[in-house]
Amino acid sequence: MISAADVTGCPQPRLPEYAFFGRSNVGKSSLINMITGVKNLARTSSTPGKTQLLNYYMVDEDTWYLVDLPGYGYARTARTKRKKWETVIEQYLIKRVSLMSTFILIDSRLPLQDNDHEVISWFGEKQLHFTVILTKTDKLTSNQLASNAEAIKKVLRDEWEELPMFIISSASKGVGRDEILSFIENTNRLFKPGS
Repeated sequence: MISAADVTGCPQPRLPEYAFFGRSNVGKSSLINMITGVKNLARTSSTPGKTQLLNYYMVDEDTWYLVDLPGYGYARTARTKRKKWETVIEQYLIKRVSLMSTFILIDSRLPLQDNDHEVISWFGEKQLHFTVILTKTDKLTSNQLASNAEAIKKVLRDEWEELPMFIISSASKGVGRDEILSFIENTNRLFKPGS
């Protein structure tokens, strides 16, 4: 619908919205395409850092917005440009009244990366609602997935009294789609337009 360079370019806050946020190359575009059921809606790329705007997609016939945020952690992006993105994203996450929740995407194949940890800690400090989505789980055996998920949770337990919600996903297998959409449907009921 809209690609906004900053918060002022976002649509009027008349509908609930859900942001998708993660390290570059975490599989965000593939997940968005899987959730919406539209191939190539969000462009997948072998080049990390492709998303550079706040991309708004209307979902379920004028029911809610899916917001694709620029990825983080891509070292080859110029520092000044990266700083600008970070400021835009922070302002959006803090100020956007219609943002109901953010899905933070984490690659299930890796230990919790420092920048993922920093993002999760920042959400905690700002008391912003989020859910963790573990991506690319089809690349692991069930034992590997259980072990990796537990290792990530163990790191977070050191600083969190209560862990955030975790959703297991695989864009190629359609895993996690129903759980994500069910969460959104239930959360939409809490939305108050213009609040």
